[in-house]
Amino acid sequence: MVKVVGKKSLGIQDVFDIGVSQDHNFLLADGLIASNCFNKSHSMAYGYVTFQTAYLKANYPVEYMAAILTTNSGEQDKVQRYIATCFNLGIKVLPPDVNRSGIDFTPIGDAILFGLSAVRNVGMSAIEAILQARTETGSFKSLADLCDRVDSRAVNKRALEALIHCGALDSIEPNRHQLANDVELVMDWAQSRSRDRASGQGNLFDLPGAATQKGSFETAPKSAIVAEYPSQEKLRLEKEVLGFYISDHPLKQLQDSARVLAPISLGSLQNYREGTSVSAIVMITSVKRVTTKKGDPMAVIQIEDLTGRTEAVVFPKSFERIGSLIEPDARLMVWGKIDKRDEDQYQFIVDDAEPIDDVRMVMVELDAKVADDAMERHRLKTVLQQQGDRDTSKVSVIAIVGTAAQSQIVRFGSQFRVQDEQATVTALEKAGFKARVSSLV
Repeated sequence: MVKVVGKKSLGIQDVFDIGVSQDHNFLLADGLIASNCFNKSHSMAYGYVTFQTAYLKANYPVEYMAAILTTNSGEQDKVQRYIATCFNLGIKVLPPDVNRSGIDFTPIGDAILFGLSAVRNVGMSAIEAILQARTETGSFKSLADLCDRVDSRAVNKRALEALIHCGALDSIEPNRHQLANDVELVMDWAQSRSRDRASGQGNLFDLPGAATQKGSFETAPKSAIVAEYPSQEKLRLEKEVLGFYISDHPLKQLQDSARVLAPISLGSLQNYREGTSVSAIVMITSVKRVTTKKGDPMAVIQIEDLTGRTEAVVFPKSFERIGSLIEPDARLMVWGKIDKRDEDQYQFIVDDAEPIDDVRMVMVELDAKVADDAMERHRLKTVLQQQGDRDTSKVSVIAIVGTAAQSQIVRFGSQFRVQDEQATVTALEKAGFKARVSSLV
């Protein structure tokens, strides 16, 4: 195959619709097939679809993003990336809710409600049973109410635990740990009631109208009261059934800092050229330690941020320095390069890393007039270059240009990173610049 590798404008020329009887590819003189040779009808079709898509995204962003999420609900990487897009558009994605969610992602005002079909271990029969019960007799008031009204053969223990851990029952009982402990007891109780009804025995609470009365499920058993899961455990369980975090994210509190200090996002690695030096704020989700043929340790890890995830490699030379930091759930700032594995797959080559609690940066406050002065910029550049080493420096320098009422944040490039933040501040102040050390967290 011969791929189109470049293009250039030839100005305005006549366009002809090339008629091809069977396919749209063309044989070259040497017998090779030229691909990507679309005729005018293809161009028109793609152009029209592009226009429609752009119109919908611009004028109906909530509905458009809900449709995109539904279409890609089976591909977790894409869903995570589109949820990040929603956040950037100011659209909130709400966790699943057994009392409001449908099968698909649903627009609700300026937000999107998570669809039940995207929750692992909850099959379509379980979803249909829940929706049918909700339609016929209203919202669920408790776990006991839910178990009593839906068929346990459709909504089994595994499905209920998945719904609990993803937050779909938070509107009933926000303590997910308590619900998880109660599941087995309540399911046994509900199945016993179902058998009684089937045999014609029933009880006082099965009388017409009794199911809606307060206290109708007081007979349901409950386990001992327990505290909610620790935050990290709660998020881990949530991620197990959704594939990503939805109610919160361990890196969310760092989002504003990340945009300035490490603007790269893992969901957009394809936008960077191979070999580009980058930095990112990430969390390690899994670690696979490897020993080379020479006996040197290294690691292949999975990292993620709010926009996506990717594979990363820590080669022996780097692993010798930062190996102690390479652990699951570690939140790090990493420095490295982008490596293209194949046409659509990228990985991150980690050269260095630092725990986010230890990350420091130098903040330089500049008046707008000073920032516009070429001589002052040259003086600032000189001071920073004297404090850095291109190969080993990793402390970023950030400029705040303007006044407190109206300022702009500017991140200096990697060539201006410095080695010692405090020494840099001292040098900047000696040169007449106002500077300070700031932390990431």
